[in-house]
Amino acid sequence: MILSVSRRTDIPAFYSKWFFNRIKEGFVLVRNPFNTKQVGKINLNPEIVDCIAFWTKDPGKMLDRLDEIREYNYYFQFTLNPYDRTLEKNVPGKEYLIDTFIKLSLKIGRDRVIWRYDPIVLTDRFTKEYHCKCFEYLAEKLGPYTDKCVISFLDLYRKTERNLRSINVLPIGKNDMFQLAEKFSKIAFRYDLTVETCSEDIDLSRFNISHGRCIDDKLISHIVGQKLSVEKDPNQRKACGCVKSIDIGAYNSCGHNCLYCYANSSGDIVERSLSMHDENSPLLVGRLCGDEKIIDRDVKSYKTGFYF
Repeated sequence: MILSVSRRTDIPAFYSKWFFNRIKEGFVLVRNPFNTKQVGKINLNPEIVDCIAFWTKDPGKMLDRLDEIREYNYYFQFTLNPYDRTLEKNVPGKEYLIDTFIKLSLKIGRDRVIWRYDPIVLTDRFTKEYHCKCFEYLAEKLGPYTDKCVISFLDLYRKTERNLRSINVLPIGKNDMFQLAEKFSKIAFRYDLTVETCSEDIDLSRFNISHGRCIDDKLISHIVGQKLSVEKDPNQRKACGCVKSIDIGAYNSCGHNCLYCYANSSGDIVERSLSMHDENSPLLVGRLCGDEKIIDRDVKSYKTGFYF
């Protein structure tokens, strides 16, 4: 089993105590986002969990506790964008995040910290020229501490359109993508970085940018030291290359409140979720009411037994 922590919210930034409590307890409960009365119980035995993929904008609270997950294989996807609080309402300052990125990489190795520069949003202020300048600044800082940068372009879902209604977001056409890809590729080459896309249909291979997979069986096989036999995740978009994983997060619970985020509907709902959080509960948000149907998820290791 591959554990996703989490596409739906930033567990390292806001719920790290809860996460470590769940590791100690050996299981976690996750509500079905489409049927809240259906709850999955997930075994967290390190013999079953092949790898944990952390998604975060700020893993600082976990740095001094990583020894508590020494029995697990894991890697971090660390999003570090060039935006200010216009778009990223509660994300810490860039210098702190750069320093945190470096500290994390020095602790666990540059191959296990992936830099995410996504989504790319164009506005009157955040222009293509602005992105190229900021991408180079960040690439210079982070290049020695990671192997790869993952990029994507803004997708306007209904909730993101609503949250961004006060921002003059400009459309991103194919030519914009090509221009940014060409410049990013040249910058990345200077700093020994590979660039991949996340859930993008567009072919950028002419710029040495390939389609990536955030839940990456090749990377996980490298970390684990064994080949994995795991298929593509059928629950993700067609353009998504990720393999199967189980996500333990909850929508509408990320306190960063980034306006472009697909996982939050509104700040008020997020505040309610944060107020309902109990670090000792097996659920991320709230507690069991007693009328739920709890289902033990059928989980297994994907290790083949073939070592590198």
